[in-house]
Amino acid sequence: MAKTVLAVDDSASIRQMVSFTLKSAGYDVVEAVDGMDGLEKAKAKSVNLILTDQNMPRMDGLTLIKNLRGLPQYASTPILMLTTESSDAMKAQGRAAGATGWLVKPFDPQKLIEVVRKVIG
Repeated sequence: MAKTVLAVDDSASIRQMVSFTLKSAGYDVVEAVDGMDGLEKAKAKSVNLILTDQNMPRMDGLTLIKNLRGLPQYASTPILMLTTESSDAMKAQGRAAGATGWLVKPFDPQKLIEVVRKVIG
């Protein structure tokens, strides 16, 4: 049974790239256009990993992570930030919110697959 990844990003091109990369490695991918959409989709379907951008309309990545961590089914699910933000302060906020890890855009598809495999197998 394929593991499912929820990709949350307001950029259609990033979502397509993440989706294409992970599907080619054998994962199922659910796409969401912002944090609100991501939260709704995570509640509707159980996922094994969440990849989220930080800067999005309606709900940013940190708020999404805090909301997901408040749900029993996502208390320990890996959540990776995939963002252009790379400052130590932002990473510290991400960790405080409950992010498992951090990937900086633009991402290397091979590196994304390696990280996802390391986190969920």
